[in-house]
Amino acid sequence: MTRGGDFLTEADVAVAQHQGIEAKPRGLLARLMAGVNRITVVFGMIALLVSAAILTYSVFSRYFFKAATDWQDEAAVFCIVGAVFLCGAYVQSRRGHIGIEAVASILPAAVNRARTVLVDLLSFLFCSFFAWKSWTLWHEAWVDKMTSSSSWAPPLAIPYGLMSLGISLLALQLLLQLISHFESGGPRP
Repeated sequence: MTRGGDFLTEADVAVAQHQGIEAKPRGLLARLMAGVNRITVVFGMIALLVSAAILTYSVFSRYFFKAATDWQDEAAVFCIVGAVFLCGAYVQSRRGHIGIEAVASILPAAVNRARTVLVDLLSFLFCSFFAWKSWTLWHEAWVDKMTSSSSWAPPLAIPYGLMSLGISLLALQLLLQLISHFESGGPRP
């Protein structure tokens, strides 16, 4: 595994080694995506901390000061939506999503590689469709200036935009992993 300009995750190297293939960097787009993933993880961590602070403030203000805060639920949800969706591509880059290791361990190597390609392909197709629909939802919210129904009434383009960007990054990450199955030096079916 190399660091610096060329980036492969430990999961990529482990998959390649398990399949008896030498792991090599996959190009400019993969390195760019790795940089974007590192940035989105930082934003995700910040968003979760902000969400925790908002919810903690809400509990204390309601309990000790009997003050209602109608904005905290939506603000916390916006932060959590951003964190979950923006970090999805990073988690996928490490193959950290839930998988059934028992199935992978009992399959022959060739069948397991085919399974991996099929799962990556189906995941890419689903996430691409989800991204397309998310961007249309964001556009509708932006054009129509939609807001939530609370008294705070934040624009719905914010969570829809975070969701759209995050699922698009996840689809791109899946595409890069799908391409790596067919590149020389990458995992192959």
